Amino acid sequence: SEILLKNGAKVALLDVAAATGNSLKESLDEQYGPDRTLFITCDVQSQQQFNAAVQKVVETFGQLDIFCNNAGIFNESDWEKTVSINLMGVIRGTYMALEHMSKLSGGQGGVIINIASLAGLGPFPSAPVYTA
Repeated sequence: SEILLKNGAKVALLDVAAATGNSLKESLDEQYGPDRTLFITCDVQSQQQFNAAVQKVVETFGQLDIFCNNAGIFNESDWEKTVSINLMGVIRGTYMALEHMSKLSGGQGGVIINIASLAGLGPFPSAPVYTA
């Protein structure tokens, strides 16, 4: 986020952790100004929350140029939640970003970045869901 802000970008932060997100926004606002950042509490498991958050970003900043899917958890005991966030959240985010950025639907183009763990590159028998 800071590299993007240092280079003139506007940055939206989405997270379920409201206190942490608001604190980060305040810190970034001190350095880059409050009009360059936006924090929205959002659970990527909820299509409705995710759609509303992305729509708010577009309304606030005008368009999406870069979209980073970075939400993830490590929780083998609640594997359905892990899949919902780590896999389905990426799929939801990618499709929403494409709706706004695709030149085929009137967008300006852009970049989608999907963050993943290096744990998926090798055997990790104690964490089969996380590494899937």
